[in-house]
Amino acid sequence: MANTVAGGTHPLADDLTITRMGYGAMQLAGPNVFGPPKDRDQAIAVLREVVELGITHIDTSDFYGPTVVNELIREALHPYPADLRIVTKVGARRGPQGSWDMSLEPEDLKAQVRENLEHLDVDVLDVVNLRVGAHETPDDAPLGEQFAALAELQKEGLIRHLGLSGVSDAQLTEAQAIAPVVTVQNLYNLANRQDDALVDRCAAENIAFAPFFPLGGFTPLQSETLTNVAGRLGASPQQVALAWLLQRSPAIVLIPGTSSVAHLHENVAAAELTLPADAVAELDRVGA
Repeated sequence: MANTVAGGTHPLADDLTITRMGYGAMQLAGPNVFGPPKDRDQAIAVLREVVELGITHIDTSDFYGPTVVNELIREALHPYPADLRIVTKVGARRGPQGSWDMSLEPEDLKAQVRENLEHLDVDVLDVVNLRVGAHETPDDAPLGEQFAALAELQKEGLIRHLGLSGVSDAQLTEAQAIAPVVTVQNLYNLANRQDDALVDRCAAENIAFAPFFPLGGFTPLQSETLTNVAGRLGASPQQVALAWLLQRSPAIVLIPGTSSVAHLHENVAAAELTLPADAVAELDRVGA
């Protein structure tokens, strides 16, 4: 593997290190993350280029498609490179018309884990995130029963490590009392900074924080700021937004998604961009 990707690595655990620049596979499915891709050959090509670039962190889920994305990953990359880490998530199912339906019953969570194992064709999953909330601000509903179900599968050897998605600070504390948490995946980007304190907590506790929608939520005024900074630096606004996240905290790992090889290269190049202090200060005001 050509281990050339910039941005460095993040140790999730003693036996699990990932590149901070990862890849989110969600966009490989059809429209609305439902059904097959428009161009299957291109989807396969993107996944293989991810590995060629030295990225060792792919984020996925069996409810992307559903099953479509995991099956694409298996087709493109199995048998998997020894250093590739696949992070998946459970906690939802898709309706026949593509609806996103929460599914958090402990027995169904276990069934979802087994479905991920089957469709990825692995004996053990590197990381399984429990998806508690979606895009809205998480509430503090108890998650102990659900997280304990995944911890049981971890003890059985079906899961190496556990994470959380769409959670609050209190829910992270509750989960940690049951089993170690190696990653949190929440909505966070330059314009959506409600999890600033949680990002800092994750850094202090050596928990990886993977922002989903790392490029979303900008108003025209905010976009103008981003565009101006990007123009001065000779980069795209998307690259600047990703670079800001990498510089925001050593805990942050990125999982930008794309179904285009060219766009993949653009995203990866963001890890080579160092933002000067004045640009960081200007961008910090976007989410203030």
